[in-house]
Amino acid sequence: MSHARSTEFEPLNIAILTVSDTRTEDTDKSGKLLASRATEAGHHVVKRAIVPDEIEAIRAAVRDWVADEQVHIVLSTGGTGITRRDITPEALEPLFDKHIPGFGELFRMVSFQIIGTSTVQSRATAGLAGNTYIFALPGSPGACRDAWDRILVEQLDNRHRPCNFSELRARL
Repeated sequence: MSHARSTEFEPLNIAILTVSDTRTEDTDKSGKLLASRATEAGHHVVKRAIVPDEIEAIRAAVRDWVADEQVHIVLSTGGTGITRRDITPEALEPLFDKHIPGFGELFRMVSFQIIGTSTVQSRATAGLAGNTYIFALPGSPGACRDAWDRILVEQLDNRHRPCNFSELRARL
């Protein structure tokens, strides 16, 4: 079975949400790192926001972006741990039409190679809401770097083989 495959890079439009009670534009290292990595890879960062660790604030921002046909990918950073204020998975997962369990599993595998058993505390998750992919990453710049460099950079590149999230967008 043959599939026509593009060899030309197709940039995606990415929205970045930082979930934090304390970060500001100046101190948001993880959001800056994701924006920088995405731009360097050739994608377009079309939206950025910082919201507090509150379920409705997180959902409101992401719902708006999912409704915006120009947003293809939402990357959230922060709130994926196990402390009382870590509620990003609880906020996002009800929005998913389909869960992508392999993302969290792979993130923890990659993370284990770097931080060992401490990765068990991560609740990184991903899913599809409408035609928009949503990836919830931990709040540390190191975790965001690892997720981008070891998983997302390839999966958001339509040229990556044997398959990638980017090329599936047309069939969502």
